[in-house]
Amino acid sequence: MSGYHQSVMLREVIEYLSPVRGETFVDNTIGGGGHALEIVKRIMPGGKLVGIDVDDMALTAAKFYLKKYLGSVFLLKANFLRVGEVLSELGIENIDGSLFDLGLSGAQIEESSRGFSYMSDGQLDMRMDKSLSLTAKEIVNTMPAGELSVMFRRYGQEEHAARIADAIERSRKRSPINSTMELVEIIKKTVPIKGARKGHPAKRVFQALRIYVNDEIGSLKVGLKKSFRFLNAGGRIVVISYHSLEDRTVKNIFKELAGGCICPPDAPVCVCGRQASAEILTKGAVLPSSKEVAMNSRSKSARLRALRKLA
Repeated sequence: MSGYHQSVMLREVIEYLSPVRGETFVDNTIGGGGHALEIVKRIMPGGKLVGIDVDDMALTAAKFYLKKYLGSVFLLKANFLRVGEVLSELGIENIDGSLFDLGLSGAQIEESSRGFSYMSDGQLDMRMDKSLSLTAKEIVNTMPAGELSVMFRRYGQEEHAARIADAIERSRKRSPINSTMELVEIIKKTVPIKGARKGHPAKRVFQALRIYVNDEIGSLKVGLKKSFRFLNAGGRIVVISYHSLEDRTVKNIFKELAGGCICPPDAPVCVCGRQASAEILTKGAVLPSSKEVAMNSRSKSARLRALRKLA
C-alpha cells in the first residue's frame, strides 16, 4: 500500500469542498482513498461517497483504507469521463461535490513494471487502465516521427521534440525500443545536458506519452463538464493538477462555466441572455504550502482550482 499515504493539499481540498453530514460526493481519482477518507468522515451519517479509478491497484488500496465505511462508499472501476453513467447506474441524480486529483500516485511511479518512471527500468507501458490496448511501447515503435514530434510538443511542451522523434525513428529501425531505460538513453544522447530544461531530460517525453496513452486531457474535459451537470446548486468541484496543460484545461473550462454575457463589447444591450452558471472560488491557482512541499515533494507542482455551481 506504499505510495498512497500522503494526500496532496488535503487541508485545502476539504476547505473548498466543505463537506457536511448527509451530502453526496464523488472522488473521480480515488487513488488510495486519502482525500476520500476525510470527506467520508464529514458526511457521515447519511452521506454517500462514490469513488472511481481506472487503476485496479488504486481501488484495492482505497478499499483497504475505507473499509470502516464501505456501507456508504461505492468503489467502481471507471474512467471519470463515464462519471455520468456511473452515477446513473447507482441511481444517484445529484451530488454536492466532486474531486479530481490528477496525475500519478507514488505507488504507480514506484512500480517499475508500469513504465511511468524515467528513473527505473521497466516495460514501456504507461497504461493507467491495464485493459487498454494501446501502450507507450506501441506508440514509440510505430508512430511516424512527424506525429511523435507533434505529440511531444503538444503534451510535453518539449522544445527538442523533432530531434528526439528523429532519434527514436533511427533507433527503432535497428531494433525495437522495449524498455523505459532504452528510451531514456536515446533522449539523453539526443538532448545535451546543457540543452535540457530544468529537470530530467526525459521528463517531458514521458509526460507526453502518458497523457496520449490515457487520453488524459480529453477525459478531463468530458469528466469535468459531466460532473458539473450533476451538481446541486451550491455544489463544488475541486481539481488538483500537476502540469500546465492540465491546469490550463481546468482554468478554461471553469472560465467558460462562470462566464456570463457573450455579446460583443460594443452591443448596446445584451441579446444573448446568457448568465453565469458557476462561481470560481479560487483567485488563480492555489499552491501548496512550503511546509507541505518540504514534507511531500510530489506536491511541489500541484495547482488547485475550485468552483461552485450557482442556483
